[in-house]
Amino acid sequence: MGKTVMITGAGSGFGKLTALALLERGHDVIATTETEEQATVLRAEAPALRVEKVDITSDDVRKILDWDLDVLIDNAGVGETGPLADIPMERVRHLFEVNVFGTLAVTQAALKGMVAKRHGRIIIMSSIAGVLPAPAFGPYAMTKHALEAMGKSLRMELAPLGIDVTLINPGPYLTGFNDRMADSMWEWFGEQSLNGSEAELFHMVSDFVTTGQRDPHDVADRLVELVEAETTTENNFVPEDIRAQLGMA
Repeated sequence: MGKTVMITGAGSGFGKLTALALLERGHDVIATTETEEQATVLRAEAPALRVEKVDITSDDVRKILDWDLDVLIDNAGVGETGPLADIPMERVRHLFEVNVFGTLAVTQAALKGMVAKRHGRIIIMSSIAGVLPAPAFGPYAMTKHALEAMGKSLRMELAPLGIDVTLINPGPYLTGFNDRMADSMWEWFGEQSLNGSEAELFHMVSDFVTTGQRDPHDVADRLVELVEAETTTENNFVPEDIRAQLGMA
């Protein structure tokens, strides 16, 4: 039996791939995008897909209160790199506004209906960065560490109410997201920065993250499995051995 699944950030990347995969498997998918322009493009590409404009940092979130959801996939997010000693605070605030506060706002809205019927699942898009910070990737990792705490707390709080909460932790996948994130710091970082002498290190880390990226369909497939699973684990690393590959296990 199909489920009603809402996905944030479905205009591209993991969100779009997962929306299309779930639709093909007979689920009722609400694919949401940040802008109306993205929504228009996605409707044209997939006419059978229900597409809604939901900027998770705006009053758009109120729309969710009228939707009867079985599953919410908190996928929307932004990336930002740069040494924490230098990064402009407005960039850090924007990261938290989207990745943490926006995600929590959407989750709270979805939970109104789930708690009422004592049934539902929240899937939070974390990252390997949620458990493993790296030079220059601290700003992004901070937000994903916050989502780890959010997801694990919600999992404990909501289990007695019949609602399951789980996190997915992808490594580097080729969606364009990692490349944009790696490039972001060079918009402002330079020799005059406090950590200017470490530019070579930051280039090395960026190259490591953006080289040999994997097929994003692997993550979409795992998200489909999590939507349809009877039970979940707290974290779901993709690929499963990513921690061992990085020397974490």
